[in-house]
Amino acid sequence: MRYAQGGGLTDAERAARERIRLQAVERFEGAEKNREIAAALRVSERSVERWRRAWRERAEAGILSKGSPGRREYRGRKGEPKGFGWRDLRDLLVRARIQLGGPIVLVWDNVRLHLTAGMREFIAANAAWLTVVQLPTYAPDLNPQEGIWSLVKRDIGNLAAADLGQITRAVERRLKQIQYRPDSVDSRLAGTGLITDD
Repeated sequence: MRYAQGGGLTDAERAARERIRLQAVERFEGAEKNREIAAALRVSERSVERWRRAWRERAEAGILSKGSPGRREYRGRKGEPKGFGWRDLRDLLVRARIQLGGPIVLVWDNVRLHLTAGMREFIAANAAWLTVVQLPTYAPDLNPQEGIWSLVKRDIGNLAAADLGQITRAVERRLKQIQYRPDSVDSRLAGTGLITDD
């Protein structure tokens, strides 16, 4: 039985499939023929043809599996993920690399998600395009997002929400407002000392 979009695969198998597709993209860009790519990657020519067609239509993002929806809300159902796990972060980073088309440098705090064994293995395996800079244990003055979140929390701190959806909408609305106030964002980022005002 065939499973669409990665169903039935383990996380390791899904990651391996994504790596093969990324290698195919590099070979497409090098103008290699489908037969050569299929032989080198040990996949069928038909798969390579399908990937090349998707790549022509939607660039690198076109060859990736769709995966799960990008946004999740926990509704209290048994067995439902309660948040963003390390596998979700790994998938996000792979897709970001494809979308951006180059190396990624992450500046991370010490959230448990960032320190899991699976995430460390992923970072080590992808050191060619992924660089991680770990912040000290508690350094809000070095973390630019702290200033932005302080703006968000200021306005929703007293919100008496009926459900998670209402909180989600309030945060999204506030972030959208902040997006249109670049002076406010710039002042928060400049306050970290990591960028300079020119």
